[in-house]
Amino acid sequence: MDTTDPHPSRPNTSDLHTSDLHTSHPHGDHAGADVGTVAMAELLELDAEVLRSHLSELTDWLGELADREPAHIVDLGSGTGTGAIALAQRFPQAAVTAVDVSPQMLHRLSEKVLALGLAGRVRGVRADLDDGWPVPDTSDLVWAAASLHHMADPDRVLADAFDALRPGGLLAVTEMDFFPRFLPDDIGVGRPGLEARLHAALNRRPAAVWTTHLARAGFAPEAERAFVIDLPAPLPAAAARYAQVCLRKLRSHLDGQLSADDLAALDTVVEGEGPDSVLRREDLTVRTTRTAWVVRRAF
Repeated sequence: MDTTDPHPSRPNTSDLHTSDLHTSHPHGDHAGADVGTVAMAELLELDAEVLRSHLSELTDWLGELADREPAHIVDLGSGTGTGAIALAQRFPQAAVTAVDVSPQMLHRLSEKVLALGLAGRVRGVRADLDDGWPVPDTSDLVWAAASLHHMADPDRVLADAFDALRPGGLLAVTEMDFFPRFLPDDIGVGRPGLEARLHAALNRRPAAVWTTHLARAGFAPEAERAFVIDLPAPLPAAAARYAQVCLRKLRSHLDGQLSADDLAALDTVVEGEGPDSVLRREDLTVRTTRTAWVVRRAF
């Protein structure tokens, strides 16, 4: 990796998480939320529902690494609050500040925390992290799930996070190594290998690596871990909708990238209502990996 570049190498399709909202959605009120924001909110919540065991495993791991129970946690690029809520549930004594640029996402967050009885512990803060650190309180844990690579100057954000953490506090950075895969090699329509060709067309860059950036910000390395996600068929209905929304998002980038026959086959799977539809298939799986870096502010 070229360390003179403020951005690490990253995949073109690593935009599943809250970080997309940082740059791609307008700042209107909730009632005027645009279609893209609504779709992204659904994608985030489906991701959290389908990959709940991964999120639980990740937060449990953070609990093992923490030197004490966190009193204050900051979630950078919180979106609808899936990470913030998981952290609040894992660390029941902690107050959680969820930071996001989108008022629509923060509105959804507030609705969820109210329904879960967490309104007294989880609060949303609307802020653009490119404009500076928005949380005055000292933190025990800072969480950045697939958000850093969308920031104009991630090194500055990391330096701000370092300053905001108490000595001994943790920063957890996670990235999706590649977009989830769902389909068998032969989907029953078109040529076999469609999903492999789809990913080859879009994933032309290596996965994000934050090691050098974290060291440059002053953090001491604590742990790095790759989480392998491999959910076998049959899957619950939410996974079928998750696959449809993910594949629909990828399809929006594929014009001119795949042959007309491949695009027609993908449209049949994503938008069709027949037996090959992603919503009716019984052979769907979910396969991906996510990497987490955990670093500590030295005592």
